[in-house]
Amino acid sequence: MNTENTVRVWDVSVRIFHWSLVISFAVAYVTGEESDLIHAYAGYVVLALLCYRIVWGIVGSRYARFSSFLFGPATIISYIKNLLGGKAKRYLGHNPAGSAMVFVLLISLSITVWTGLELYATEGKGPLADNAIIVIGTAHADGHENRGNGGEEFWEEFHEVASNFTLVMVFIHILGVLFSSKLHKENLVKAMITGRKRAP
Repeated sequence: MNTENTVRVWDVSVRIFHWSLVISFAVAYVTGEESDLIHAYAGYVVLALLCYRIVWGIVGSRYARFSSFLFGPATIISYIKNLLGGKAKRYLGHNPAGSAMVFVLLISLSITVWTGLELYATEGKGPLADNAIIVIGTAHADGHENRGNGGEEFWEEFHEVASNFTLVMVFIHILGVLFSSKLHKENLVKAMITGRKRAP
């Protein structure tokens, strides 16, 4: 792509965040059953990236700011209908469907991290270890409550559902990127590497 016919859209911060999140979520997902330590540290990286992105979404560059891609439900639904019909409007920044996916992924990743921290806390580890939310307790004959087994099972299932939901959203996001790339005849994956898109 000739840089003379392109414009800078995604700043280097957004691009580093995006690909770092891809890698850290992938590592966390595939190590969930294999390595507690690697899984936990990958989760911490996801948490740090989410915190950074929220801040950058408020004070960052033009197309990184949340205010540049806030769309109402009617606009999002209309855009998706037009997209499926092959006549969706091209956006330089996030289109309405892409913007909805950004917020869905930020929320689902946040829930995944939170449930992971709660699960880790049931083992007496992590920053929530002393403040874990005990959802289910099992009573013993001596009147003491077991703060581990029931709560651990609940958080493990919740964490698994959240992470699997996030994975499904990632695949839908990829399909949307490929579909939009074909419709508008531009490589959106390359744009998230170079930061540049075809000028309007």
